[in-house]
Amino acid sequence: MQIQFNDEPMQCAAGQTVNELLAALNQLKPGAALALNQQILPREQWRQHIVQEGDQILLFHVIAGG
Repeated sequence: MQIQFNDEPMQCAAGQTVNELLAALNQLKPGAALALNQQILPREQWRQHIVQEGDQILLFHVIAGG
């Protein structure tokens, strides 16, 4: 199925959770935040939320600064 991941079109397996998608992409790292269709999806929901056709996913990595 077709989705957008960090503004790039890609294919992913149907029925895959956000957590499974990120693991497959080697992007399941501490300090990450995710927006799904322009809404923040809390990390505790990643294991339950099923990726849908046409979803737009943006992954952010927190960087400490000062």
